[in-house]
Amino acid sequence: MPGRDTTRLRNSVARVLFLLLGLIGLGTIGAGLIWGVPHVSVRVSAQASSNQSQNPPKNPPQEKPSQGQDQDKAKDQSDKDLNDQGIFVFKKDVDEVLLHATVQDDKNHLVTNLDRTAFSVFEDGKQQNIISFHHEDIPVAMGIVIDNSGSMREKRNKVNIAALNLVRSSNPKDEVFVVNFNDEYYLDQDFTNDLLKLKEALEKIDPRGGTALYDAVVASGEHLKRYSRLDKKVLFVVTDGEDNASNENLEEAVKHLQEENGPSVYAIGILGDEEHPKRARRALEVIAQKTGGMAFFPKTLDDVDEISRTVAHDIRNQYTIGYKPTHPRGEGGFRAVKVEAKAKGHGKMTVRTKSGYYAGTQAVGSK
Repeated sequence: MPGRDTTRLRNSVARVLFLLLGLIGLGTIGAGLIWGVPHVSVRVSAQASSNQSQNPPKNPPQEKPSQGQDQDKAKDQSDKDLNDQGIFVFKKDVDEVLLHATVQDDKNHLVTNLDRTAFSVFEDGKQQNIISFHHEDIPVAMGIVIDNSGSMREKRNKVNIAALNLVRSSNPKDEVFVVNFNDEYYLDQDFTNDLLKLKEALEKIDPRGGTALYDAVVASGEHLKRYSRLDKKVLFVVTDGEDNASNENLEEAVKHLQEENGPSVYAIGILGDEEHPKRARRALEVIAQKTGGMAFFPKTLDDVDEISRTVAHDIRNQYTIGYKPTHPRGEGGFRAVKVEAKAKGHGKMTVRTKSGYYAGTQAVGSK
């Protein structure tokens, strides 16, 4: 009986493997199709263009612990796992809502030594059962979103330095991307922790045109949600003027940012001689307050760098609180959220976190 033609078999297997690898490669490229809206032309850097399309979906760019504390620490560790890049991410119940909260005392100093029992969480006025609690420096997915309009020409150098110092002051495993915007928005560097790449992206300065702040922030928030597995998400936004070029308005932008798993926004308004400083200031304050971030309005450009370090310190010292809503998330709708903190030895404390979220697939709607 003639022997089996093993050469032909190996060749067939090789062809199949080659086809499979080709399909996997196409899938990888497909996963990188991001950004833009139909009415916006999208420019990406040469580095980013290899895995991104210009026709993406709409609106994307200490004391020794006690035995009980030991058990809590073990539980916290069991709630985390490593992703493909070796970065710790939280494992959470599919119905769990995560809040990232900053606590301050009556002198606006950060309070960083509270335990789970100090916190109470309310959703739509009803107290919720906390099922997970962490207080540690975890990696953050961050978008740096910088105004590139004509009025920013003389300000970009110091703003860029501040943005890079923010990254330097943060967790080395953070994932950071850069968006420059004027009347359009541009993803000039996708997720990386390479300071040189971030510096090159920030130096893509072409100050011209108007200020499409809302469009840029909405797209950047969508990019965070779609393409990062990290639970903690932040936008660092710097602008010197009122939005005058977006298709989105302030209310719509806030609704997008309040979608489930949306980012906290830290905004710097270099308003100075802005024509409508009150409206510009209010817009940044509303966006920051609704998302659990902060808005800053420096008196001089030299203050921006110190503010960026304050932002880094705030992000690094937050509590992560998880709860399972008593009202099923699948029913959608807006959920108002409030967190309170009380503990012996502390006076009145305030907790800053997002003011609410749109549950489930009903991301944008009316309260």
